[in-house]
Amino acid sequence: MGKGLTAAECPWPAARTAMITLVSMTRIRLPSWLSGVLTAALLAGTLSAGISTRGEQPPVELGEATDCAIVAGMAVVATDRGLVVGDVYVSPGDTVRGFPPGRVRGSTHVDDGKARLAKADAAAAYQDTARRRPDAVMPTNLGGMTVPPGVYRAGEDAFQITGTLTLDAEGDPDAVFIFQSDSLNTARVSNIDLVDGAQANNVFWQVAGPASLGTESTFRGNILAQESIMVSPAAVVYGRTMALDDMVQMVGSTSVPDTRVMVPEYPPTTTTVTSSANPARKGQPITFTAKVTGPDPSVVPTGKVLFKDGESVIGSGFQSSTMTATFTTSGLAAGRHQITATYLDGGFAVNEDWVTYTPSVSDPLIQLVN
Repeated sequence: MGKGLTAAECPWPAARTAMITLVSMTRIRLPSWLSGVLTAALLAGTLSAGISTRGEQPPVELGEATDCAIVAGMAVVATDRGLVVGDVYVSPGDTVRGFPPGRVRGSTHVDDGKARLAKADAAAAYQDTARRRPDAVMPTNLGGMTVPPGVYRAGEDAFQITGTLTLDAEGDPDAVFIFQSDSLNTARVSNIDLVDGAQANNVFWQVAGPASLGTESTFRGNILAQESIMVSPAAVVYGRTMALDDMVQMVGSTSVPDTRVMVPEYPPTTTTVTSSANPARKGQPITFTAKVTGPDPSVVPTGKVLFKDGESVIGSGFQSSTMTATFTTSGLAAGRHQITATYLDGGFAVNEDWVTYTPSVSDPLIQLVN
């Protein structure tokens, strides 16, 4: 279990008090005005002031549910135009309806051995995310916020997204985001944006009740809901929808774009890093070069690359279709330095398709400075 910001580590007495109070009362309903005031005070002392609430969270394991786009306890029901990219599993229920006109690019299992295993592993992931201690209590509406990795509890037991929620992995492709609430609702044309290495596979929404995704919204992450999940017309989910005790409903669109639920499967990358001088003299400029490759040699992954000395970021570069990412420094102290390059991906257009690659970290380069 990751370690979040403790009361002793928070430098503002008022923020410390708010943190202790709010985290200890995650199941107590406060008047909306009081909850809003306390939540704002907490956020002012943590997120807004640049102090990360992040604990090093271990990954959430999905086991046999990894390849599932939809897992439901009772039923999966689709209408009109809908596309599922990934497997569809139902257990102990036996209803899968609406395919066609909906389409499934994957396998469908109805209360068989595979469905039961996937359902059990999804339930275990739900329990795992529900047990993790919150790093901070958040306001109901997450729209307009930029949030670092961590575990977050809804202050009024409900999360809503209006506008855009940005999840910032801070250069760590393995960063985990967990949001705990009793309900989840996203507004029409709302969006979740992933930056600096954040990946949909590492984002989890643990919902004790129902979840509803708004029309034409873009949702990134995995919903682990105890009750029902509704995906509204033309909404797109880059992740998984798992309704453990109830149904997943896909309300399809009557024209393009289709309503979609898609398991995030992006092309892998390999990153390597080299040095212009090794060993080098203290004060001598050293240029580090990162090269990022994908499975198709004719297409060059583009995007931001971070250069790190151990765990500390020392600089960044950008790989384009014609140039590798480089960073030059003359500030390394004498000694041995473990240099790595982390490709974070920016997403780019190839013909009329938008390509997103999987982030990657290079093997360490030992840079000697005399």
